[in-house]
Amino acid sequence: MLARPEHPRPLLTYGESVTLLYHRWVGGASFCGERLGRGLFSGPKMKKDRKKYRWKERKFRDREFKRRHGGVLKHDPLRGSTQAKGIVIEKVGFEAKQPNSGIRKAVKISLIRTGNKLTAFAPGDGAISFIDEHDEVLVEGIGGSMGRSYGDLPGVRFKVIKVNGVSLDEMVRGRKEKPIR
Repeated sequence: MLARPEHPRPLLTYGESVTLLYHRWVGGASFCGERLGRGLFSGPKMKKDRKKYRWKERKFRDREFKRRHGGVLKHDPLRGSTQAKGIVIEKVGFEAKQPNSGIRKAVKISLIRTGNKLTAFAPGDGAISFIDEHDEVLVEGIGGSMGRSYGDLPGVRFKVIKVNGVSLDEMVRGRKEKPIR
């Protein structure tokens, strides 16, 4: 009769079990209830899974990855492009957030490509006088953190940079005149 050892060796050592758990976690499929691709012909599945789980990475990198690979963010009126043309619907003024005071001048715009409506800030002293209704303007992001509004401008994420094909900044400085359409 064979003698049983007092302390049988465990099936896996602590290091081996941690390594196995790590490899399952890196594979990404164990927490989704899916099977991991392992075997001689599992390459295409592993490639597909990797592509799928790249979308679930850290928040900021995830935003950049989506932007680069054509994914649409929650709501982007410009649809991923940096600038867009639009037609001025009306001029508006809105109050600055506390502790500042003053009326900030802006325009409501209907984008030509998508038809979306947005509010764009008119930067510069007296810049709003160079913008009239039905003018064609070019807008871009205002440059706040993570593409959001900037400073004391509540909810305004875009600024006007050109009016009828001429730079708004040049008109404000007096170097160019506004063309008549």
